Amino acid sequence: MTTPYQQQAAPLGGYTSPIPVRRAHLGDALASEWTKIRSVRSTLWTLGVMIVLILGVGVLAALIVAAQPDPVMSESVNSDSVLSLGFFGVMLGSIPVITLGVLTLTSEYGTGMIRTTLTACPSRVRVLAAKSIVFFLLVFVITTASTAVASVAQITILDTRTPDVGEWLRATAGVGVYMALLGLLSLAVGGLIRHSAGAITVMVGVLLLPVVLSIFMYTRALSGVREALLYYSIPSQLMVFYDIGSGLATAGPNGWDPLWIMLGLAAVAMVGAFFVLDKGDV
Repeated sequence: MTTPYQQQAAPLGGYTSPIPVRRAHLGDALASEWTKIRSVRSTLWTLGVMIVLILGVGVLAALIVAAQPDPVMSESVNSDSVLSLGFFGVMLGSIPVITLGVLTLTSEYGTGMIRTTLTACPSRVRVLAAKSIVFFLLVFVITTASTAVASVAQITILDTRTPDVGEWLRATAGVGVYMALLGLLSLAVGGLIRHSAGAITVMVGVLLLPVVLSIFMYTRALSGVREALLYYSIPSQLMVFYDIGSGLATAGPNGWDPLWIMLGLAAVAMVGAFFVLDKGDV
């Protein structure tokens, strides 16, 4: 005799879902990470502060220079240094980028969400790759757009010549790529340390400590170390994109060299973050 339960169970056992079943791929992970990064408040606050700093400080610097007497203005801002006024806002804006880069990964460790993420996507290299791609593109687009707007505003306020293509690329797209790579380095350090405050502290030290140390290395025996710290510090590398400091350009990185340096650092740190994520417990 067939019971009611058996009558109900038989059709369910042979049920076939109309939803197609397929293997997950990188596109699914990218969609997931994009949903995460655009729905958390830290993204809005950090990138919002970065935009305000790049635009606000850049425009304020141009207004201050424009308010100076004509001889002082013509001496301070020549045809090669107009875009250099954007350096100050970008330098300050690097701190929010560092913060967001760290939080992109460490926030999931703090809330325990990393377990859910790795359950939904067991491929840990895919998870790290998706986070890196989404973060890089987001920071690159916003930084490039912000620096472009700030540059146009500075040229308009000071009524100077339009920079050539090379100057534009370095001060906008070049800075955008560099800032995105700096954020990737921060993301990787967050993966290595797995602690938000600790990783942010480390990255702020990477940003500022070389310059601070070089100030106090005034003895002749340490002159080589002092110059290396100064020339290859992150602020000095950002200066290269704005053609600031001819002395630095001759002794340290020049042209597009800062991009290759930051790319190498980010790549090494990212490999380390992958091994920690792949071999470590969550």
